[in-house]
Amino acid sequence: MSINRFTLQLDEIKAAYAAEPNPSLEVRLERIGRIEKMIELNEDKICKVLEADFGIRNPIESRLAEFQMIYQACKYTRKHLKEWLKPQLVETPGFLGSSHAWTQMESMGVVGIMSPWNYPVQLAIIPAIAAFAAGNRVWLKPSERSSRTSGFLASLIQEYFHPTEFCVSTGGVEVAECFAALPFDHLFFTGSEDIGKKVMRAAADHLTPITLELGGKSPAIIDSSAKLKDAAASIVYGKLINGGQTCIAPDYVLIKESDTKSFIAELQKAAKQQFSNPLELTSAIDELQLARWHHLVRDAQDRGATVIPLLDQIEHTSEKFMPVALENVSADTLILQEEIFGPILPIVSLKDMSEAIEYVNCRPKPLAIYWFGKDKKALQKVLDNTRSGGVTINDTLLHASVEDLPFGGVGASGMGAYHGKAGFETFSHRKSVLEVRGLFGLNILRGTKLARPPYGKGVERLLRWLR
Repeated sequence: MSINRFTLQLDEIKAAYAAEPNPSLEVRLERIGRIEKMIELNEDKICKVLEADFGIRNPIESRLAEFQMIYQACKYTRKHLKEWLKPQLVETPGFLGSSHAWTQMESMGVVGIMSPWNYPVQLAIIPAIAAFAAGNRVWLKPSERSSRTSGFLASLIQEYFHPTEFCVSTGGVEVAECFAALPFDHLFFTGSEDIGKKVMRAAADHLTPITLELGGKSPAIIDSSAKLKDAAASIVYGKLINGGQTCIAPDYVLIKESDTKSFIAELQKAAKQQFSNPLELTSAIDELQLARWHHLVRDAQDRGATVIPLLDQIEHTSEKFMPVALENVSADTLILQEEIFGPILPIVSLKDMSEAIEYVNCRPKPLAIYWFGKDKKALQKVLDNTRSGGVTINDTLLHASVEDLPFGGVGASGMGAYHGKAGFETFSHRKSVLEVRGLFGLNILRGTKLARPPYGKGVERLLRWLR
């Protein structure tokens, strides 16, 4: 599809928006309700196309990580949207007399959403829910790497929505490039840092406001006060769900040198307890991803790392990559430089946990930090002296499941946030409004009257009073 065809399509959607720039609460909730119904009535079919894309992906994992997040977003938005839409009064300075000021939230127009392949349903639909809540129209470009899911999702959306309400365009790199270059009223991208930079450059040509949900290397910090068994169980789950293909997965572990061997033993026990069934371990999305995992491990091995299997090799399984931890990892390995996005866990041993903060701060700001322990002072020191998109204490991933917590990155891990009210605000413009009134309704002290030329002693007295 050419850029000209894309432009014409965007013009059609913008014309539909112009005819209804401020949809009622009922219209917004009805659109969100259609999304909920669309997912609910097609759960089994979506699970099958997800499994077709990944090769192995347990339906329960899809229900937990994809559908439940969508239902939660719908429920939370229904509960709070009426309140979010109310004008908010603000204080006015004394010289404006009885004037009245407030802010009100208004829609932006047409929102473009570029969603990734790792959670191809959730990460396409949740931003759309927020955009509809804010009163916008939506145009989605899902990832070509999860082509079956993207295609099926496109057909579902076409069944439940008019294309000027919720439009979908599938395709590869050429389509994505044309899409990012369109003059949207807001562009929302989830994906890698490298592609995020390209999207941002394309959006800059039209000064399109942009939200970037990227990734990065999210550390798990295990304090000396932590219970290693509990920390290992949480980290294994966070690392291996969806085969490690999660933007907020714990990327590497920072732990005291004297605790490393015990922690690895607990890590192996936890992995065998949780993922002994190979059908519950999601596969790589494609051969390209699989080859990258093998390359990262070989590179680490070549530089002296020790590979520690987390699961026993299971006979008669088609699984092409089994989860591993890496010990004695050299600082110059690719696995400590690049986001892993797979079931590989480097363990970085420190002589003293006081080094952990410096280690994190010497690297790009992560999307998440996970801290394990009981020492409140040590925790507060980490919270005060590190910067990350979010933090979960004594577990992994769960801060992203709280609708009232904004979800987003900082620095290299992204810009902007969504989920709950933060998503509504991301896709809204907060309009400032001032209604000028005189003091006690009198015209004598109304607005700019006292400051108008010709300038004289009256304006000078006003300036002294305004100090």
